[in-house]
Amino acid sequence: MSQSLDEALQAALQQRREQSLYRRRHIVDGPQGVCLQLDGKAVLNFCSNDYLGLAQHPDVVAALKRGADRYGVGAGASHLINGHGRAHHALEEELADFVGGPRALLFSSGYLANLGVITALLGKGDTLLQDRLNHASLIDAGRLSGARLQRYLHGDAQSLDTHLQKLVHNQHRTLIATDGVFSMDGDLAPLPALAGRARQHHAWLMVDDAHGLGVLGPQGRGTLDHFQLDDSQVPILMGTLGKAFGSFGAFVAGSETLIETLIQQARSYIYTTALPPAVAEASRASLNLVRAADDRREKLAALIQRLRRGAQQLGLKLMASPTAIQPLLVGDSQQAVTLSHRLLHEHQIMVSAIRPPTVPAGSARLRITLSAAHSEAQVDRLLAALEALQ
Repeated sequence: MSQSLDEALQAALQQRREQSLYRRRHIVDGPQGVCLQLDGKAVLNFCSNDYLGLAQHPDVVAALKRGADRYGVGAGASHLINGHGRAHHALEEELADFVGGPRALLFSSGYLANLGVITALLGKGDTLLQDRLNHASLIDAGRLSGARLQRYLHGDAQSLDTHLQKLVHNQHRTLIATDGVFSMDGDLAPLPALAGRARQHHAWLMVDDAHGLGVLGPQGRGTLDHFQLDDSQVPILMGTLGKAFGSFGAFVAGSETLIETLIQQARSYIYTTALPPAVAEASRASLNLVRAADDRREKLAALIQRLRRGAQQLGLKLMASPTAIQPLLVGDSQQAVTLSHRLLHEHQIMVSAIRPPTVPAGSARLRITLSAAHSEAQVDRLLAALEALQ
């Protein structure tokens, strides 16, 4: 007799528990911030991607409320039916102006944006080249597209070039996709070198800048501005609104032709209900704050340096990251889980343990993320807790 559904699934769940790979959810009461009510207890939060501390900013909250009063809650349908409201359209225009592109197109999440772009542009016979440490959404999009997926060595333009040289006689499309800031390592992609290789080999370059926008570059315009690149060198830019913007959703920026192609062919855009228009209004308010947040970015940079100096003094193995993502390399999954558990229950500090398959085997880590809303005293408290656990 064949196994029941639960019998078949329980064995795999038990294996995940034994390998220290089992994931559990916590319940948060109240707004996101550096101090959380987690499972009924007050904790200091070093897990969030709310890099500028805008998720509970009063201007953003007020814009959300005004938007709900004006538009209600749900969008009602997809953008192509009757879900594309005035708030969505205004946000798209403002985002395009922010990143310096001709147009922008809203998606309901970064995952859906990456799926939409890659599956709309590539198909059987095409080639997709990706950094080995790209976000899962880019990898999944490549697999769904039907294109030939190849992964070059992390941050290695020469490795990319080796793959590209083998495609000299390929008459099909070639797309290079990379994170701008890598979400689990915190390092930056070598975008100028990648853009040079793309131009040399007549390939397109796509950058997922989910963790760079709002934080890097003048006015927080992201990794492209940090490297002084424009849309002629990087014709496809994806950004999210749920991290430094403190809101929700995502967008793709590029040429008029690219955006119109996505409207016509990106299935994750066509067949998804539009974001609530009130959320779009909140994002418009957060965009204004991002542009004016140099003081927040400067404070965040100072906190990053404070953490790194303190970690070095304690002999802690922080990975080489210049961004708000500061991974503490542990290696063993069980040890990473144990450290995370002890930080939470002995010191009331929340830091996530990141394990395979999210990161390569043997590279489990504590993913420390900093926010401009943190204080120096809170960073020092984290360092003291880590010292006590050594």
